[in-house]
Amino acid sequence: MNATTQKEHRFDRVFDAIHEAAEGKDRLIVAIAGAPGSGKSTLSDRLCQRLNAGAADGDLAAVVPMDGFHLDDGVLREQGTLARKGAPFTFDVGGLNSILSRLKANREDAVAVPLFDRDLEIARAGARIIPKSRKIILVEGNYLLLDLPPWSGLKRYFDLSVALSVPFSTLETRLIARWTEQGFSQGEARRRARENDLVNAGLVQEKGLDATLVIEAEEA
Repeated sequence: MNATTQKEHRFDRVFDAIHEAAEGKDRLIVAIAGAPGSGKSTLSDRLCQRLNAGAADGDLAAVVPMDGFHLDDGVLREQGTLARKGAPFTFDVGGLNSILSRLKANREDAVAVPLFDRDLEIARAGARIIPKSRKIILVEGNYLLLDLPPWSGLKRYFDLSVALSVPFSTLETRLIARWTEQGFSQGEARRRARENDLVNAGLVQEKGLDATLVIEAEEA
């Protein structure tokens, strides 16, 4: 089995697990968790597209990114934590908890969720609307399965959880590349990755709750 075939096989495993778990449910909430650079966003968006493509009205799934709950740079600057942006303590966990509670209850016609704008480096409130008709909600983020309070309290909302496990060396390569693509020098990109991103990645790998499905691969 070549790399491309393996990657498609992993994708199909996750897709099939979600599709099966959704049977008979009015709403299914799925956590897709993993370290920075593990491929959560790419996987979530692709799953959403395929789930909607297979629905009669194309109105089946939606993605809720944890990154929408980033604290603002101004707040982090006041706290002295801007250099650690992306660490667990730089997110509004209470806000995420509240949104997940509303999505789980599914009593409202729609729920507005925030999205993180990487060009502006700011979270935009109410940037995505999740209608009641969306049966499958894919929540993606680094710390959804973190076994530390207050993050560990989120587990009660997830009907299914997927953990992406990618080798640390692969994460390092991807994270350095991510910073260089934003215009930083190799040295600065390496420093940012090692002093923040990889610290967060280590925490995710060491303190993760058990997931329903673990995807282990060089390329998740």
